[in-house]
Amino acid sequence: MDLDLRKLRYFLAVADGLHFGRAAEELHIAQPVLSRQIRALEKDLGASLFTRDRHGVELTDAGRQLLADAGPLLATADAVRRRVTVAARGSRRLAVGFRTGIPVIPAARAFAVRHPDVVVDVQRIEWDDQVPMLLDGRIDVGYVRLPIDETGLRVTPLYTEPLMVVLPAGHRLAGKDEVTEADLADEPLVWHADPSTHPTRRPQPDSGLRVRGVEEKLEHVAAGRGISFVGRSETVFYSRPDISYVPVPELAPDQVCLAMAASRTSPLADDFFAAAQATAEITADCGNWEAHAGGRVEA
Repeated sequence: MDLDLRKLRYFLAVADGLHFGRAAEELHIAQPVLSRQIRALEKDLGASLFTRDRHGVELTDAGRQLLADAGPLLATADAVRRRVTVAARGSRRLAVGFRTGIPVIPAARAFAVRHPDVVVDVQRIEWDDQVPMLLDGRIDVGYVRLPIDETGLRVTPLYTEPLMVVLPAGHRLAGKDEVTEADLADEPLVWHADPSTHPTRRPQPDSGLRVRGVEEKLEHVAAGRGISFVGRSETVFYSRPDISYVPVPELAPDQVCLAMAASRTSPLADDFFAAAQATAEITADCGNWEAHAGGRVEA
């Protein structure tokens, strides 16, 4: 039995909001058509995916399993489509994503020596972009900061850099040479992922603020809603008078890695991996120099 990708997309639309009417509107199809497609998918799979009663719509155990599996499957299909389209155009491009503060130029220059005809397109990515953009083929290679969900990815460590705590400018610890984890105990946290992934080992109250990118994180910190953490190389890109960055030497350093989809077979991507590994020390030095000197290497 072959899975119909269109039916999977319909399933995800319903599973996302657990509402057939809204899903039909988003898909621009009639609700009865959507219901028939879901029933057809359930017949294909031999399993009920939703329970429907007067209280609403809920996923069954089979539905929850399909929800976990369908996203990566559709991302892979999208990636295949993109790569085939690029190949058909005969273009020689490599899309490289990077997080703020990570210089791409050292690896790009080393890669260009071997592949002068390949255009390296660089694109800044946010924390929650890292995995989806790699899996669905929007970027071929990504400079990522851990932790991320490494399922379906090939991840290679490159280097580490110190972590800094981000504080409001008027905070009692702002301007200090360094602070300890104990100093930060009981401070509310502004974070971009589950609080269990934040760098400190001491319990901290969750302020309830989940953010997408660094800019949003810093806005909340500046407003006094909590503290956060960034890699040292990120601090020069976001220098502003209403926040303060202070080293926390006892924290584990920020890990910078290179990643690509594990299913991807690409000699160009492999060569970029090799170039990134060969220039990792230079890349780390660039980030450290920027953070110390306030300079910036344009990518």
